[in-house]
Amino acid sequence: MQCLCEEEKRESMRRTTRRTFLKQAGAAPLAMLGAGGWTPEARAAAQLVGPLKITGIDAVRFKRDLRIHDTSPNWFWVRLHTDAGLVGLGESYPGDEAHLGALRELAGTVLGRDATQIERLWQDLFYRISYQPWGGAESRMLTAINIAQWDLLGKASGLPVYKLLGGKAQSRLMVYNTMNGWPIYGMRDHDPEKVAEFLLQRGIRGVKIYPYDRGPVNAYARHGGTFISQAELKQSLDPVQRMRKAVGDEIDIAIDMSSKWNLPCSLQIAHSLEPYGIMFLEDPMLPDNLEAYASLARETSIPVCISERLATRFRFREMLELRAVDAVMYDVTWCGGISEAKKISDMADTYKIPTAPHTGGGPILWFASIHTATALTDFFIMESVFHLYNDLYPHFVKDVPVPVKGFVTAPEAAGLGVELREEALKNGDAAIEPVAKL
Repeated sequence: MQCLCEEEKRESMRRTTRRTFLKQAGAAPLAMLGAGGWTPEARAAAQLVGPLKITGIDAVRFKRDLRIHDTSPNWFWVRLHTDAGLVGLGESYPGDEAHLGALRELAGTVLGRDATQIERLWQDLFYRISYQPWGGAESRMLTAINIAQWDLLGKASGLPVYKLLGGKAQSRLMVYNTMNGWPIYGMRDHDPEKVAEFLLQRGIRGVKIYPYDRGPVNAYARHGGTFISQAELKQSLDPVQRMRKAVGDEIDIAIDMSSKWNLPCSLQIAHSLEPYGIMFLEDPMLPDNLEAYASLARETSIPVCISERLATRFRFREMLELRAVDAVMYDVTWCGGISEAKKISDMADTYKIPTAPHTGGGPILWFASIHTATALTDFFIMESVFHLYNDLYPHFVKDVPVPVKGFVTAPEAAGLGVELREEALKNGDAAIEPVAKL
C-alpha cells in the first residue's frame, strides 16, 4: 500500500521555507511578477520552488457498493507525483470508468512536465482535447489535474492555495445549505420548517430547495419541462410559503430548477415566485441558448444564477456579454479548475456580477472552492451541504472545514490542506490505481 503521509514526503522535498519565499517574493522584479494570468504570489512561488517534474499519475477510486449514511461517494480523485516526493490531489465527479480512460489518454501530455507551470499545462491539455471537440471526461480530467497542480505549488512553497491566488479578499465565506435530497439528521426537503429552524440555529441563513422537480408536486415529472399548470404553480410554492410562515425573512431561499425547463415555463415559475423575495433562481434551463437566459433575466425581478453546467471562461464570456446572468455559478471541479474559476470570477467582476460557487461534490471540491472563493473580490455566497461535510467527507479526510455561525474559513495548511485518512485505503473503501509513471 502506498503511503499518503504528507509529513514524510515533505522531509524529502526541495522547497524554500515560507519565510524565505515571502522575502524573495517581496523582492522579485516587477517584470517577473506582473505579467500573464498568474498572481504575483503564484508566479514568484513557481520561480522559487520549480521545477517539480511530474513523475507519476494515480487515480483514487471508491468502493462501488459503499454507503455512508445512505450516500455513496461518486467522486474520482487524481494524484500527481513529483520528483521532490510531493503528491498533489485533484478531483472531479461523477463517474469512474470514463474518467480513468480519459486520464490514461492524457497521461502522455502530463508526465515529465513541470507541475509549477500551471498555465502552460492547462493550455496544452485544452488544445489537445479541443480537437475532438472539448467536453466530457477529458475536460473534467484537465480540471482535476489543474487542481492537483495548485495543491503541489502550495505544498512546495509552504503556502495555502488562497495566498497563491492573491490572499484573503474575504476573511470568511457566507454559506447556504443545499437540500437536493440530502438529509440533515433525517430531515429532508419535505420538512421545510424544521430545516429552516435547524439551519438558523447554526447561523446559516440561506437554503436551496427543489420544489419543481422533487417532492410531492414534481411538475417536471408530469410534463417534461414543457408545461406547468396553474394548480401546479401554486402547489409548488408550498415549501417556500411554509418557510416564510415559520421564520419570515430570516432565511434566504434559493430555487434550483435543475436546467429542466423551457423559457415559457421558466418565466411562469419566476413570476409566481417573485412575491417571496427569492435569493436567486438557479439553472431553470440548459445553458445551450444564452439568449433565452438573457430574455429571462430581463423579464423577472429574481436574480438569475447560472451555471455549473458551463465550463471555461469562453462560455462564461458569452453569458456575461449577453447580460444573461445576475450571479455567476461554477463548479471548480468542472469549469476548468482553480485557474479557470479565478479567471471567470475576475471577468465577472468587470461586469459587477458576483460569484456563488457550486460545491455539491467531494471533499477536494469543498477545499478547493473555499480557497478560490477566499481570494475573490466579487464573492457573493457559497453552496454547502451539511450531509456531506458532516457525515461523508470526514470518512475520507481529516479536519474538514465546517461552517461556524454561517461562515466557513480557508485552511492555513500548505496547498489545499487536504489530509487523507489512511483507514479508508486500508479497509478498501478507497483504492489507489496507478495510471502512468516515468
